[in-house]
Amino acid sequence: MRYSLILCFPLAAFAQTAPVADAFRANVRRETKRLVLSAREMPATKYAYKPTKAQMTFGEVVVHLAEDNDILCSVVAGIDAPQRTTMGATDTKAHLVARLEETFAFCDTALRSLDDTRLGEPLSSGGETETRALSLINAVAHWSDHYSQVAIYLRLNGLLPPTAKDPSL
Repeated sequence: MRYSLILCFPLAAFAQTAPVADAFRANVRRETKRLVLSAREMPATKYAYKPTKAQMTFGEVVVHLAEDNDILCSVVAGIDAPQRTTMGATDTKAHLVARLEETFAFCDTALRSLDDTRLGEPLSSGGETETRALSLINAVAHWSDHYSQVAIYLRLNGLLPPTAKDPSL
């Protein structure tokens, strides 16, 4: 019995080989759910809504997220983003939600092979250079900022954001 415990311990110690990349993928899944559910929750008639003149409309936020998802995830994964047709904030809700889902699906696929061994590598995007780790942190912050934004838009329209309905999200 004593020998089996000793032999099993080293295997258990190596079971988790990419804790940071795994945590990032978990964050991507969480933010995907929150943002896609928010986009589905907002009525199509409210996609032109914005709380003030200076802010983006709800539809513009969805477009912004979809466009940035391809950029963020392609840079972090080191692969090319798919070529997509252009879209605008005045496209149909169905089209905007579908595109948001497509871009998050691309992120999921692109980031599957990400591991912790490459987190210190420098990446360049938009004239900026940062490590892959910082790019991961910035991506999660970006999605969290926009979830907060769309949650407020939903509340200002008398709707509950996904995390108010299900705090486990």
